[in-house]
Amino acid sequence: MAIELTDSNFEELVIKSDKPVLVDFWAEWCGPCRMVAPIVNEISAEYEGKAVVGKLDVDSNPEVAQKYGIRNIPTILFFKDGEVADKQVGAVPKSMLTSKIDNLL
Repeated sequence: MAIELTDSNFEELVIKSDKPVLVDFWAEWCGPCRMVAPIVNEISAEYEGKAVVGKLDVDSNPEVAQKYGIRNIPTILFFKDGEVADKQVGAVPKSMLTSKIDNLL
């Protein structure tokens, strides 16, 4: 299961992570976000110990979403060494997401 990210824990869990991080920016009311959610949870299980996988609700945590210019959801940002290394907007197949993580490992 993906970890729940918030404005208050984002720095600690994402920016300071020594592993690549996938962050799914989503909202409860977003249909495509609900399509991506099971894929994100599968990736979380498959990459346990190799990468961090988290979800950030943009309605509850506007600071981080605003900082990274999230205007469309779902948006998935890939972080490495505290920096955005890649980005995916919209619902996409799992293989596209895993290949982006694999590139960061």
